[in-house]
Amino acid sequence: MKYSRRTMIGSLAALSGLAALPMPAWSMGKMGGPVRKGIHELSGANIDLHIADGSFATGGRSGHAIAVNGTVPGPLIRLKEGEQTLLSVHNMLDVDSSVHWHGLLLPFQFDGVPGISFPGIKPGARFDIPLTPRQSGTYWWHSHSGLQEQVGHYGPIIIDPAVPDPVQYDREHIILLSEFTPMHPHQIMKKLKVAEGYFSMQKTSATDDYPLSAEQRRMWGRMRMMPTDIADVSAPTYSYLINGHGPQDRLELPFTPGERVRLRIINGSAMTFFNVRLPGLPMTVVQADGQNVQPVAVDELQIGVAETYDVVVTPTEAGAFAIAAESMDRSGMARASLTSQPGRKAAFPALRAPPLLSMVDMGHGDMDHGGDSTEPAEPMDHSKMDHAAMGHAMPEAASDDAHSGHDMGTMDMSGGMSMRDTSLLPDTVKVGPGIDMVSMNPQDRTGYPGLGLDDVPHRVLNYRLLKSLEMDHQKRSPDREMELHLTGNMERYMWSFNGKKMSAVGDDPIRFGFNERVRVKLVNDTMMAHPIHLHGMFFEVVNGQGHHQPKKHTVIVQPGSSATFDVTTDEPGDWAFHCHLLYHMHAGMMQTVSVAFPEGSA
Repeated sequence: MKYSRRTMIGSLAALSGLAALPMPAWSMGKMGGPVRKGIHELSGANIDLHIADGSFATGGRSGHAIAVNGTVPGPLIRLKEGEQTLLSVHNMLDVDSSVHWHGLLLPFQFDGVPGISFPGIKPGARFDIPLTPRQSGTYWWHSHSGLQEQVGHYGPIIIDPAVPDPVQYDREHIILLSEFTPMHPHQIMKKLKVAEGYFSMQKTSATDDYPLSAEQRRMWGRMRMMPTDIADVSAPTYSYLINGHGPQDRLELPFTPGERVRLRIINGSAMTFFNVRLPGLPMTVVQADGQNVQPVAVDELQIGVAETYDVVVTPTEAGAFAIAAESMDRSGMARASLTSQPGRKAAFPALRAPPLLSMVDMGHGDMDHGGDSTEPAEPMDHSKMDHAAMGHAMPEAASDDAHSGHDMGTMDMSGGMSMRDTSLLPDTVKVGPGIDMVSMNPQDRTGYPGLGLDDVPHRVLNYRLLKSLEMDHQKRSPDREMELHLTGNMERYMWSFNGKKMSAVGDDPIRFGFNERVRVKLVNDTMMAHPIHLHGMFFEVVNGQGHHQPKKHTVIVQPGSSATFDVTTDEPGDWAFHCHLLYHMHAGMMQTVSVAFPEGSA
């Protein structure tokens, strides 16, 4: 069926305003009581999701939650590639809500982003999504309304392939990572705006034991920055969850010795990067963001907010293995036991020492001498770039990515190495109070494993190790290239693209023609890692793998660095493009991508 933007938009208000049909008795009215933990499965030709209020408790903490079908997380939606399903979302809240089908290919008016692709679902209303999956793999769903995602409005999706799965496994477990806090998310946002370091419990002081010299401490003080400024919100504000269970719940996931166990790891958190490992049990990565990749053996991986990784583990002996998901700032850990005997618990590793930011995270990429064993990412073809329009030349991708430590005391940050030199920015970036840092020499760091993981004594995943399972022989060269800057003022908690934050009306979208091939370079001018998510389409990370570039829907752009992807804009409509750190998106790091409809479809 062919759609145009006119016919799509014309039907949205009617769809979202449908009166709720009769519901099961359990789902009538407000649900203010305790919600259940864990994941139950829904499948079939008709699937109903009921969004309602509830209360959630773990580890002695309790607070407000938004549950879907009475649980946090919400149900697993299990579909089959090529088989039609009608998803019906019932909003039982007192406020508007929505569901975004993260990573799924579908017409834009069903993507679930209020203000961009539909008006939202009014209280008491139902919204129907007819879906025939065109893909397979591990995905997830979540609210795109306000800050509802923080309080439980999310769940997993598995789409089984229509053909035999290239990944052979005997058993599977979902590992859905998230957070819980009794604090209302709007209160969190308010505190971040007033003092962005409000939630940091790892500040430097005269008596701490961080490995910093006196001169390094003075240097950081002169820059009004903290080398421990890793996460905006972390433990103890958050309790970290696996499938809705906190560490004290002692979640057990069974296995039988000798089985190939597939772990479908989903980062459904609002703000947390996790470092995932099973000490003593190697992992083989077989899928990234729902797309099959050539198997990669690792011992640990960092998963950004909104990413998914499928890994296979094969425990050969009876026992219990720790599934340890440590927050990137190492303030807390989500825990579960992979066990062959009910009641047998794993021994969990202690939290590691917090990592520290370095010169590389400030955008001084030319001072990174750590070396990297992988091939560098493919450089941009500067012969095709309009440098006059962009304001400056774009640096080549770097071959060195390691997060090496430097004597920052030798760097005259107040002199010729100013981190606030806005003359380095292209004309497309709006300079103003929303920018308090400019990366001086951003380098491609797709070979970097993530903050704190560059010096561990075992194998760690990085993007340059990812290769698509199938070779793409039809890959086109980019028709054009563009550069987008990830910008922010950390002290004022302002976040944006190109210095412009998303507003409710009047934004000029990023426009693409239908079926364009575009190379997009993301330059991170901040000292925080940003997981950037494109709705509606997969892109290919430019990581040096040529015709095996991995397809993803979310890419981590490391602090002070760059990352590049190629995208074929063959999904017409208006799509969200944003940082998936919830409070960054809410503060303005979001734009609309508008893909033209093919000629003759209007």
